[in-house]
Amino acid sequence: MAGKLYLCATPIGNLEDITYRVLRTLKEVDLIAAEDTRNSIKLLNHFDIKTPMTSYHEYNKIDKAYQLVDKLREGKNIALITDAGTPGISDPGEDLVRICYEEGIEVTSLPGPAACITALTMSGLPTRRFAFEAFLPREKKERADVLNQLKSETRTIIIYEAPHHLVKTLEELYEALGDRKISICRELTKRYEEKMLTTISESLTFYQENEPRGEYVLVLEGKTFEELKKEEQQNWESMSIEEHMAVYEGKGIDRKEAMKLVAKDRGISKRDVYQALLD
Repeated sequence: MAGKLYLCATPIGNLEDITYRVLRTLKEVDLIAAEDTRNSIKLLNHFDIKTPMTSYHEYNKIDKAYQLVDKLREGKNIALITDAGTPGISDPGEDLVRICYEEGIEVTSLPGPAACITALTMSGLPTRRFAFEAFLPREKKERADVLNQLKSETRTIIIYEAPHHLVKTLEELYEALGDRKISICRELTKRYEEKMLTTISESLTFYQENEPRGEYVLVLEGKTFEELKKEEQQNWESMSIEEHMAVYEGKGIDRKEAMKLVAKDRGISKRDVYQALLD
């Protein structure tokens, strides 16, 4: 009978945040796969956990995943832990989970800390809908593409950032998104935890004068539907009514329906559209 993969969330700072269930599971499984064994040994030693460990990280994630699957097939139970937080969130755990599903191995997740959710709930910004971006891509073109997509994002946006990249990232966010509300959280759950609800421009001024330290989670407000609607209307008004009509008629929409849509887009009456076309 095959074993099971347990995704075990571990503390992001404060060791008291670990759950009883995770502690029991880490003691009972046959093997713990850890993102960085040198980091995780401190956690295991603190809780007197003697279970053997093996490394599973970004640079061995595919080959090692199949090695772990072989052990699971033999009936071994394996716990996956990351350096901090929930495995599979912005780490190679997602690849191991996918491969387990492909190979018919059972997977379960033991909930616990996650920096993105911790920051979101204390951000003071809307929490019902959010987009988690993790770390922005380092490759220049891919990064520009993501920032461009975020311009029209209406959900609250969550981004991770390291201290030595923080100012540059804030500058790029300001340039791409304009000046929005932002909640900046650092050292979450730790002794010197800080959170600051401000604007992108104010945070830039602050961190240009104060050296960033610790790991950061940035929570930004999304664009409101009213702002989006206003931008769309401005885009339509930048073209003539004839050009506007051509957009819809080019999609196979009949002229009468196209006139209704143009009127709605521009906030005018259908009669005004008709008269403009006559003129």
